[in-house]
Amino acid sequence: MSVISSGIATGSAEFKRNAAQFQLLLDDLRERRRRARAGGDAAAKERHTQAGKLLPRDRVEALLDPGSPFFELGELAGDGMYGSNPPGAGIITGIGRVSGRVCMIVANDATVKGGTYYTMTARKHVRAQRIAWQHRLPGITLVDSGGANLPDMAGIFPDSGQYGSVLHQLIRQSAEGIPQLSVVHGACTAGGAYTPALTDQTVIVRGQGYIHLGGPEIVVAATGEVVDRETLGGAEMHTFRSGVTDYLAADDRHALGVLRRLVSNLPARPAPFSPPETPRPPRYDPREIYGIIQSDSKLQTDTREIIARLVDDSRFDEFKPNFGDTLRCGFAHWGGYPVGIVANQGVLMSESSVKAVQFIDMCCKRDIPLLFMADVTGFMVGRDAEWGGIAKHGAKMVQAMSSANVPKYNLVIGNSYGAGYMGMCGRPFEPHFSFGWPNGRAALMGPEQAATTLAMVQRRKRERLGQEWSQEEEEAFRAPIREQFTSFANMNNYAANLWIDSILDPAETRTAMSLLLDLAARMPPRPTSFAVLRM
Repeated sequence: MSVISSGIATGSAEFKRNAAQFQLLLDDLRERRRRARAGGDAAAKERHTQAGKLLPRDRVEALLDPGSPFFELGELAGDGMYGSNPPGAGIITGIGRVSGRVCMIVANDATVKGGTYYTMTARKHVRAQRIAWQHRLPGITLVDSGGANLPDMAGIFPDSGQYGSVLHQLIRQSAEGIPQLSVVHGACTAGGAYTPALTDQTVIVRGQGYIHLGGPEIVVAATGEVVDRETLGGAEMHTFRSGVTDYLAADDRHALGVLRRLVSNLPARPAPFSPPETPRPPRYDPREIYGIIQSDSKLQTDTREIIARLVDDSRFDEFKPNFGDTLRCGFAHWGGYPVGIVANQGVLMSESSVKAVQFIDMCCKRDIPLLFMADVTGFMVGRDAEWGGIAKHGAKMVQAMSSANVPKYNLVIGNSYGAGYMGMCGRPFEPHFSFGWPNGRAALMGPEQAATTLAMVQRRKRERLGQEWSQEEEEAFRAPIREQFTSFANMNNYAANLWIDSILDPAETRTAMSLLLDLAARMPPRPTSFAVLRM
């Protein structure tokens, strides 16, 4: 592989202007993360600690191996959706190492509305489980939840992908031999009571954990029986009498110690099917990406310069560099593991589309994961493009991408509009993970395109009716459309809606992808059969 030779002048005015603009985006991301990690308000946290409980994030930290990282997912889920509630949707999800095993950890945050489930809470829990299932990661649930948020019933109860799917996926993963463990740290009520009952092994904390399908109030309403919470579903009752739980702990730390022991008895992680090379850092500082990304979204960023700051030793073996040059395809190592990179360098043309098909086919035959780095306004339009078969060539690219059974990752590093969002393995095509950088944008089309398109439709309508339309009136029509599309396309909106798994700082991307490629290397290869390709 050849080393990418960088042509970036880090002292230039353009670099400094880009870096200053990107710093504003990073500052906003860090503030959003700070709010998410803060959990509930001071009064809620005080009640939590006064009850002798560890705060939810302290539980996760105590569970993890000392000094090991926690790769949090869906951190900004629900951001701005529930009034004054902080983002995170009242639940913490992420990948971490426990007793040497890499696990998926799901922890209710009872400082946020008692850990009750909103629509986004359920979706975030389901997404974490699906990632764990795909990578065969043991599932650990730290339970402390008051159950469903009743007014949000439509988003929690009736459909696939909501809370019922949490139980369904837990059952199916256990049936496939993927270990499922839980600790009941606090409330575990209604349908949520089935979670510890369905896990392989369950720990409960004396005096603070309790499990019941119907609380004392519901029991009185349903049967007239008056019973206190501890007698109805307390830790000692479930450990000594009902048998719902398996281990009794004195407090949170004791429970997490028991859980760590249980995890230590699980089978070891499978070895990589292809052992990695020794990782080598890039020859250029990844933080230079801040000054490389164009602050003007209408300008195309040189993706070779970005790749040079992410891959091992800045080495990149580009495929067909002289053909279809609006799409860069090539092989690299990332954290020691091989990866095929598909990165935009302009609008997708027929030539770049068919190049992508050939490259994706090679990666599938060689069992090399694919990373799609999206910065594209779409596929080429116009008479020449249509006569040249852009519809069938673009379709072939989408078919190859969708059919590929190697691990796939989507990273929005700039624009990701229209069919380009689809072709670059957008979320509807179920990449193993989807991420965005703070500057990323994704929508049906760009704000100006949308405003122009709808304004043309409106002008024609007025002309048919014989109505005048001044420039001032047209601009007043365009402005809210631009605003709507700009707001929608923002990665903060995608993170809040869980349309991406996380917003990454470019400087974090190498570490994050190294972890995920390590997980991918331990998954058995899956053969790929392509759909019928229109030639």
